[in-house]
Amino acid sequence: MFIEPHLGGREKTGWIEVICGCMFSGKTEELIRRLNRALIAHQNVEIFKPAVDKRYHEEKIVSHSDREIRSTPVNFAGDILLLAGNCDVVGIDEAQFFDEAIIEVCNTLANQGKRVIVAGLDMDYEGKPFGPMPNLLAIAEFVTKVHAICAQTGELASFSFRLTDNKAQVVLGEKDSYEARSRRAFVEGMKQYEKS
Repeated sequence: MFIEPHLGGREKTGWIEVICGCMFSGKTEELIRRLNRALIAHQNVEIFKPAVDKRYHEEKIVSHSDREIRSTPVNFAGDILLLAGNCDVVGIDEAQFFDEAIIEVCNTLANQGKRVIVAGLDMDYEGKPFGPMPNLLAIAEFVTKVHAICAQTGELASFSFRLTDNKAQVVLGEKDSYEARSRRAFVEGMKQYEKS
């Protein structure tokens, strides 16, 4: 479990935390947990998500297990800089849906002394690095990779396997469109997918 670091000193120190993993691994659950802890500590928290993600709620961030927290939907990563204000902690969910500008946004916020907590898929449905996530992982002080349970084998899963034929990189969906898979089950599934 991630325990918040206590970085002492006179100057307000910012940093970036990235929570990554496959679908159904608990990324949003962990993000909500950390943000709630910051709220309990009476820190000023602002939370953002991409406006395109309306799967569970127009505004709130909602986990697959129905835990939720208020958020502000934004169309562009740069909007976060305008809306973050004088907060202490910035939470960002589904970072893979933002463009590359999210990297500079996170750096700028951390350089302003803010704690930035980002959650997102590290790989797409083909097992390839997803959008800005590799660069966010590279600049983060703290990285947490969470795992799901493979729907096929019961092993630890780190891949998101798409169950539909849609080949677009971004396809919003849930258990009807994706399942978590171990490497072995993912590779076997991709071989079958390529044959069809």
